Amino acid sequence: MSRKRVLPPAVLILCTAALVGTAPAVASPQTTRTLAAPVAPARPATPLRILLTNDDGYNAPGIRKAFKRLTAAGHDVTIVAPLTNQSGTGTKMSNAPTITVKHPEPKVWAVDGSPGDSVAFGLSEVFEGRAPDLVVSGTNFGPNVAGLATHSGTVGGAVAAVESGVPAIALSTGGLSAPDPVTTVNAMGPTLDFAVKLIDRLRTRAESGPLLPKGVGLNVNHPVVGADGKGTAAGVSTTFQDPQTVLEPDFTDSGDGTWKVGVTVDLRPAAKGGDLEAVGTGRIAVSPISANWNTGAADHAVTAALLTGLLP
Repeated sequence: MSRKRVLPPAVLILCTAALVGTAPAVASPQTTRTLAAPVAPARPATPLRILLTNDDGYNAPGIRKAFKRLTAAGHDVTIVAPLTNQSGTGTKMSNAPTITVKHPEPKVWAVDGSPGDSVAFGLSEVFEGRAPDLVVSGTNFGPNVAGLATHSGTVGGAVAAVESGVPAIALSTGGLSAPDPVTTVNAMGPTLDFAVKLIDRLRTRAESGPLLPKGVGLNVNHPVVGADGKGTAAGVSTTFQDPQTVLEPDFTDSGDGTWKVGVTVDLRPAAKGGDLEAVGTGRIAVSPISANWNTGAADHAVTAALLTGLLP
């Protein structure tokens, strides 16, 4: 089942405004808004304190490239990420009485748990007493659009931050075809260049306030562009999570009480204005996300009508 998040129109407008001028043409979930391009602001001087996490593991190429790029942009970056690959763990949090944490080098902490565990440890211990200005999760190897986002550890790390009141951005690199290691890693460069521009834009718009509205994070998916993956995206779209699952589970009976587990691709036409459509057309998809399962006022009203008169 797809996790559908419906956010207030004001939030979508804010996010759309924050992206205008970053790349051509910005699309909203339902309509296309034409907004005057702002005068390009100077880069804010004060660096951000950033907790950097992911689901591929603390030593994966994506997070290491993100550390270098964000540091080069002038930010104070600390990695607090899983010790091992935790792809597909979603918003999982461990309930074990102990957890193993390694500190292999300065500015790097490796947590033997999920991205959510890593963010929780980072906020509680590494950044104890003073929360980071931003949590960045990624960049992930491969996309986190449509149903993939629902189960993504990369997005799960961002959700863990948002529910703790810290602004967060999930970053992913890749299209819907099977990721090629070389081109995907190459495309992480443009992904992180865009992330720096996005963070600068959020800082400028926020002035001295929070980078994003309370309870809101951003799920950013950057396509692989060009034969070598180093191409420039066609534009930036403010999107919503496409409701389709993309992958369907497939089980084969081995005849001995066990079943072989696999997945099949079930790709249907992309929803207009969704993240799947944007990435499929070579655009960067930026989807506002929340840290809860609320569906919005309309669906709440429909449910209330269904329950009218129903007694225990």
